[in-house]
This record gives sequence, structure tokens and C-alpha cells, in this order.
Amino acid sequence: MNSQHVTFQNHNMNWPMAAQVLYPDNFDNNLIYPTVISVHPFGSCKEQTSGAIYGKALAQAGYVVIAFDASFQGESGGLPRYLEDPSQRVEDISRAIDYAVSQPFVDSNRIAGIGVCGGGAYIINAALTEKRLKAVVGITPVNLGRLFREGFSEYNPLGVLTAMADQRTIEAKGEALQVNELLPPSPTIATELGLTERDVYEATDYYKTPRGQSKGGATKMLFSNAQRILSWDAFAFTETLLTQPVMTVIGKNIGAFGAYRDGQEVYGRATASKDRQLVELDGISHYDLYDKDEPVTLAMAHILPFLEKHL
Repeated sequence: MNSQHVTFQNHNMNWPMAAQVLYPDNFDNNLIYPTVISVHPFGSCKEQTSGAIYGKALAQAGYVVIAFDASFQGESGGLPRYLEDPSQRVEDISRAIDYAVSQPFVDSNRIAGIGVCGGGAYIINAALTEKRLKAVVGITPVNLGRLFREGFSEYNPLGVLTAMADQRTIEAKGEALQVNELLPPSPTIATELGLTERDVYEATDYYKTPRGQSKGGATKMLFSNAQRILSWDAFAFTETLLTQPVMTVIGKNIGAFGAYRDGQEVYGRATASKDRQLVELDGISHYDLYDKDEPVTLAMAHILPFLEKHL
């Protein structure tokens, strides 16, 4: 399997997007290939699970894969840095598809999308209006808007919005930006601080150790500009607009970030889909599905037949 680092322009916002294109073995530039757009989690980057794990597995199965960094994050452009903007994240997916269909080796009629964690919800949301996506897979998908309105705001979204407004006013007057670190610096410190809830601890074990740590995966967020997350719902209008085949893959070991709940919700609401599938994996947690061999193998055993059927 070969890969190539590329950039393409986000014409709406006039900055470059960085991506890793992964090619199947024996790739032939004169042929056309089914292609998968791979979307990274919140606080992640293309070099982590979206590219190194699922991107690699899909390329080995014969797909061209485009794993890209979100705007304001990783190696992609956009200022200020560490901004998480759901509408921009979804627009980024369309820009990645624009790049894909401009390549002579991409079959524009056979493009699918996958995403992990927040990326899983983003790819599903993109499919509501982006009909160049012929099928989508949400791997342990998390509806970031729902999570921010609930656990991330300690169930006080209005209080958090007020704090964001105050901070944004301070910054508009010339003070430093407030960039919040999302995780403890190590699993040991997480334990010392009593942050042992499954998803929080396992996120720390992935992002803050050599297991998954990457320079581009900053696990930081610009606090003052995150208001739009609180009013965003990844699954709004799913009943009427999500017509493409959709699969959600979730582990039954439930954590506070709510992927199990969100994956169930997508399946329940996607009544207009041509083929909706829910995959529940026993004894597996949210972060197991990021990179652990057995969970990823089990997930791919469902994902590959699904994509083959629809591409």
C-alpha cells in the first residue's frame, strides 16, 4: 500500500486542506477505483485512526482512501487554530469529494464516507445533503452537539454559552485566546485526578501515549468560538434526507461520550435509508474501535461487505 500527502483548496474559505491519499496495492493510474472519504474524530488528525487504521484497512481492500485534516486543525489551513465548527467540518467533506472527483483514477459514481467518533456523526450529517456519497459508515459515532449540550457543559449549556460570549468579548478587545486542553496529560495523571470514567480515561490512553499520539492531534479547542456546537444536531432531518445506505458500528461497553446511544439513534431515525444497518459489538468500548486489532477486525468484517454491496 502506498500513500501520498496532497493539498487542495477550500475555495469557500480560501485556504489549503491537507490530506493523505492511500492507494491499493498494485495501483494503476489508468484505472478507476471506488473511493472512501475518511473523517477524523474531534481533536484528532488524519495520521491517527482515520488514516492509519481504517484508511489503511480500506486501501488494502482495494479502495482509494482520502483522509484529510479538518479546517483549523492538523496541517490544514484556517485561523484561528483549534476551532471546531460543525458546519465547516461538514463543508470540508464536500471539499474532499471535490478533490476526489477531479482525480482521473476516482470513480465519481462510487464514493462512500466513513468517520470515527465525531467524524462518524459528521459523515452521516454530510450525507443528508451531499448525494455524491453513495453510502456512509459511522464508527462509534458521537453527535458532538448533543455531547456539548449535556456532559461537556455539565448539563448547563446556557451557562457555557454565556461564558463563551464573555470570553469572546475579552478576546475581541485584544486579550489572548483561550485554548482549552481537552484531556489530562497522561493516564497516570488522569487516575490521580479521579478521571477514570471509561471514555475519558481511554481517550487519554489513546491520545496522550505513544499508542495514538500524533503532532496533528492536538486535543485542544478554542473555547470562545465554539458557540455554534451547542446549537448543532448531527442527526436533524435524518428521517427525510438520509436516503443513502448507512451503517453504524458501536461497542456495547458504554462510556460517557454516548456513541452507543448516538449509533442507536441514527439507526432508529434513518427510515428513509435504502439500507440501514446497526452493528453492536460485545465487550468493546468506544476507544477500542480506534485502533485495537480485534475490534477493528470485527468492525471491518461488517464494513467491507456493506461497502462492496453499495459501491
